[in-house]
Amino acid sequence: MQRSTRRLVAAGAVVLSAALAVPGAANAHDALHWTSVAATPDVRGLAAPNTLSPELREYTVAQGSLKLENPTAQVPYYGYDGDGTLLPDPKLTAQPTEASKTEPDKNTYLRLRGLHGADPAYDYGTRFLFQGHEAGVTGYLTRINLDADAAHRATLLTTTLSNGKPIPAIDGSTWDPWNRHLFFSAEGGPGGGLYQATPDINATVDDLAAVAGRGGFEGIQNDSAGDVWIVEDSGGATPAGSKAKDPNSFVYRLVPYDRTDLTKGARLQALQVMSARTHTPITFTPIDAAHPTGGIFTDDQSDLSNYGTTFDTRWVTVHDTRIDVTGQPFDANAAAKAAGATPFKRPENGQFRPGTGFREFFFDATGDTNLASDANAGFGGFGGVYRLTQDGPTADHGQLRLFYRGDQAHTGLDNVTFIDRDHVAFVEDAGDTLHAQRNALDSGYLFDVRTDHAGGAQPVRFLGEGRDASATLDNMLGELGNGFQNEGDNEITGIHMSDGDPTTGGILGAKVPEPFEDGWRLFWTQQHGDNNTWEIVRR
Repeated sequence: MQRSTRRLVAAGAVVLSAALAVPGAANAHDALHWTSVAATPDVRGLAAPNTLSPELREYTVAQGSLKLENPTAQVPYYGYDGDGTLLPDPKLTAQPTEASKTEPDKNTYLRLRGLHGADPAYDYGTRFLFQGHEAGVTGYLTRINLDADAAHRATLLTTTLSNGKPIPAIDGSTWDPWNRHLFFSAEGGPGGGLYQATPDINATVDDLAAVAGRGGFEGIQNDSAGDVWIVEDSGGATPAGSKAKDPNSFVYRLVPYDRTDLTKGARLQALQVMSARTHTPITFTPIDAAHPTGGIFTDDQSDLSNYGTTFDTRWVTVHDTRIDVTGQPFDANAAAKAAGATPFKRPENGQFRPGTGFREFFFDATGDTNLASDANAGFGGFGGVYRLTQDGPTADHGQLRLFYRGDQAHTGLDNVTFIDRDHVAFVEDAGDTLHAQRNALDSGYLFDVRTDHAGGAQPVRFLGEGRDASATLDNMLGELGNGFQNEGDNEITGIHMSDGDPTTGGILGAKVPEPFEDGWRLFWTQQHGDNNTWEIVRR
């Protein structure tokens, strides 16, 4: 039924695309128009559906209660652990009263041949969506088999690393076409890092901490040279008397010595931004008696957080496996600080703009996600989006500029994907505190990168996320404060537009997407609650 629906939608999409095309336009998607919708109010105890631009619709490709084709006692479902009932059991007084929810995170879509599952006689097709899981009893990796029936729809790839240790909580993912592995990132600060995995059942997963280091890694993307760009999300300390957090996260570029085998070593670099006032590096300022507000309320942080300033940048090497030959993990965040790299307020994800030869990289800063933050007024508390431009992906120098400054209605920006050359989608993970403060749940926004937002222009809200019944219940249970372990805020994660091309020519940013045409597909995950993963299609 779902495959037939996709064929009908695809046929209709061709007609709609032709109707929207602008005669003589240089870019067929200059007329990519999605109508803005309202944000969903945060009303205690009220479940609400998602709202999409009327030009779009969505359907689930997997949900948390979907039984894995190869379940274990610990991990029986796509998005739920086996430590309780799928909804709270009112007869239970001991915790947990419901199963832990595993939070499938960043999606990676691939068209691959010859993959297997638990059933050796079954043809699993060629179209797959991969995830790591961020929470629950254990981290694990799953694959949604998009061509398969319900019994074979979701496959557990593995719960352990190649050394037998448990997989950590996973955030980001991407595909590396040179070494034919998936990359997964773990956001766990000193316990986080970068991992590579084979894409089939019983996957082999290797820890790359000796090469990439430990850090709060989240966003990961390849460039055309085979480098791996890593965006870190490590929250900073809060100074006494303030409700803001210190900038404490870095943007990295991992330059392998052999792009077909990262275990042979690499140089880890971090982005350094030069002050527009002094042309000296903007560096991490520790919080101590001499600097009671850290690096938050400085002229440089004000410049970084507001429109109109262009900064020179350069990449500084923070670790080199040819110098450190111990083969041991290292603290990437501490190394970046020691090398004088520039910290940001929780950048989480980034992506190269298609059609630019990997010369433009957009990344977000989540900010403080708190309306009470005293950094909101001009010092990056609401976060925003940055545009880094270079002569090429391997260039040592570039320029950085604030593309979009966040505000109360557009903050907590997290995942990102380009819809076509000129339109990029950023989605929110604002958290329940901010949801209640502003009386609005998370939203997804479509930005035109040709727009100068300094004049007040705002993006299109194409997704007003609701809150499913399970998350609504968890939201209320969490207020009891007696050990209910599941988060009650549905958040938007894993927004991902791809045609699934697994070759070097298919790296995100190498091709200009044809939204909903020629095999280009758009996915996102409604994390927490029912843990639904959706596909968005053109109406």
